[in-house]
Amino acid sequence: MIIILRPATLADLPAIVALLADDDLGIGRENPSLPLDPHYIAAFETITADPNQESIVAELEGQIVGTMQLSYIPGIAFRGAWRGLIEAVRVSSDLRGRGIGAQMIAWANTRFAARGCRMAQLTSHRSRTDAHRFYERLGWDKSHYGFKYKLAD
Repeated sequence: MIIILRPATLADLPAIVALLADDDLGIGRENPSLPLDPHYIAAFETITADPNQESIVAELEGQIVGTMQLSYIPGIAFRGAWRGLIEAVRVSSDLRGRGIGAQMIAWANTRFAARGCRMAQLTSHRSRTDAHRFYERLGWDKSHYGFKYKLAD
């Protein structure tokens, strides 16, 4: 199954939000109803205006079937190394397990390398055990604990 990966457009935003809502965690925090909450549009515009951020979609036969956000992070550690951060990875629930996610992650890693990143990183909620197995199968090392601190609702 070959997918097309590309930067998202504003027209893709409803599909992106629907994908974010298409799991146990997202269903309680995302609202894919139309018209979209203006906060989604503002966030998308901020992401697309920043050269170190990308909202990406995966397309299969003209349909959006996956999404992820890529961030390019400069750092002083590791002799000034850049890092690539992958966030909000989602594949349509009816297509999971068919290699789409693996193609997305490989594409992201290639993109990071092309931008000079020395490492890629991501976080995954501790309840997402299937996702953890997926990343480990792809060669990712579970090397750190992640922490989050909620500032507002």
